[in-house]
Amino acid sequence: MDAKWYVLRTFSGHENKVKQLLESELEDNETIRAKIFDILVPTEKVFEVKDGKKRSRTKNFFPGYILIHAELDNQVKEFILNTPSVLGFLGTANRPNPLQPEEVKRIVGRLNQDETTERMETIFRTGDLIKIVDGPFNNFNATVEEVYEDKMKLKVMVSIFGRKTPVEIDFVQAELEQ
Repeated sequence: MDAKWYVLRTFSGHENKVKQLLESELEDNETIRAKIFDILVPTEKVFEVKDGKKRSRTKNFFPGYILIHAELDNQVKEFILNTPSVLGFLGTANRPNPLQPEEVKRIVGRLNQDETTERMETIFRTGDLIKIVDGPFNNFNATVEEVYEDKMKLKVMVSIFGRKTPVEIDFVQAELEQ
């Protein structure tokens, strides 16, 4: 058998726990360890602006899924499926479908890219109602027209003297309207 990449479904939020459980169980089981080559939790580093502060955090980009590179025979499959918080493999009930090589390249490429770059994640979306909390339009309400994540700016429509006027503001100048 040759090794392939498989997608394993887990409880959402338990991805790292499942990875740690599998890795700790593999330390005691040499025959299975020889058939499982890698266990990946696909994550990316994102930063967000909240309450005027820029914060960095790690985020799963496939919540509820981990990737396993293994020679999947019945013994390995049973070992993995008997791990707590594991729901099963993607595929049919008794036959997991391996990922295509181009899918693996895309996912692993994205993982490698995200180790060196940060992606901006914003709480603002087009159409959101916001309150401007700083600058010349302080205490004005507005509607988000466009989000410029790379520049950390918003284009919003502010009602000035009864007319909608486009204004560009920084993320830190806006709060979501409750």
